[in-house]
Amino acid sequence: MSPLAIFFILLINSSLEANTNIYNVQNYGAKSDGKTDSSKAFLSAWAAACASTSPATINVPSGKYLIHSAYFNGQTCKSKAITIHIDGTLLASSDYNVIGNDENWIKFEKVSGVSIYGGTFDGQGAGLWACKNSNNKNCPDGTTALTFYNSNNIIMSGVTVQNSQKFQILVDGCHNVKLQGMKVLAQGNSPNTDGIHVKLSSGVSIMKSQIGTGDDCISIGPGTSNLWIEGIACGPGHGISIGSLGWKQQELGVQNVTVKTVTFSGTTNGVRVKTWARPSSGFVRNILFQHIVMVNVKNPILIDQNYCPNHESCPHQNSGIKISDVAYQDIRGTSATKIAVKLDCSITNPCSGIILEDLNLSYQNQETEASCVNARGRVSGLQKPTNCLLKN
Repeated sequence: MSPLAIFFILLINSSLEANTNIYNVQNYGAKSDGKTDSSKAFLSAWAAACASTSPATINVPSGKYLIHSAYFNGQTCKSKAITIHIDGTLLASSDYNVIGNDENWIKFEKVSGVSIYGGTFDGQGAGLWACKNSNNKNCPDGTTALTFYNSNNIIMSGVTVQNSQKFQILVDGCHNVKLQGMKVLAQGNSPNTDGIHVKLSSGVSIMKSQIGTGDDCISIGPGTSNLWIEGIACGPGHGISIGSLGWKQQELGVQNVTVKTVTFSGTTNGVRVKTWARPSSGFVRNILFQHIVMVNVKNPILIDQNYCPNHESCPHQNSGIKISDVAYQDIRGTSATKIAVKLDCSITNPCSGIILEDLNLSYQNQETEASCVNARGRVSGLQKPTNCLLKN
């Protein structure tokens, strides 16, 4: 290689280094011993990256980092692209009294252009789960492991979030969020540990991920639109649920949701819509459940407009949520109960535009049954169980 070529290579490399802002959390005092609180070090690295006028990268080397809590605010950030590469594990305190009364363990608020690649967020919530499962009335409510609030243009790829005290991941008030190659894990008996909860958000995609929890694998709250879920393995857990909706009288609806190529294994529910039996202005419309496999699922297809967990303090009214244009296409596998399709709709706002197309669900090698109340729509293709819909 000529001296001139070598010179140009060195010049290019030095230019790239000068324009790449890399911030290693260990340089800000983070300790990878799993014992020393590194919260301030992570926040200092964030502040430096945030102040950069060009794209910035935060590196978290291998090891275990104890984080009591961390709040990353992007409101004053100059950098419009911050990448966080994690090779290690972030640990919450195993003492649930440290953060158990806080709403969030790690929170990103008003950030834009943040991408997180790799690593593990471990909420170490087993102690609080045990407290709650013992019916102790003095347990704290618990904290959500990872929250994105009022943020835009977010990517998470190849990240593991596990053992949160409460929700694992919350996407709230966000736009253009992509979660892919995720592992979201908690024990099947861990209370209220929804895998991913989305609300008041649009343009969210959740793809090619493994989710197993003690509650819904994915739950979809009011104000969610243009949500795409594909390539999910769900179990244990309560399935993928729209809702619960309708607790408030004035409530935004859920619309334009696609759930496809999902396998449910041993879950309480498969694809579910759940609403409280009380007046509400909300709605559910333009929903597609497609190419779904059920493996020993108790309620493979469920609309429950009389939702009331544990049958305590039930409203005993009529749900105001209007459910329309919901399609179930190519749903097959095994039910753990004889009733594989249960559509229990509101008497004052009957379900309409329901489509059942190519259903093939069995129960212990027997035929399954369907139950419909106040549900109208149409069917096509294979119908196992036999259709119970009223015509539109």
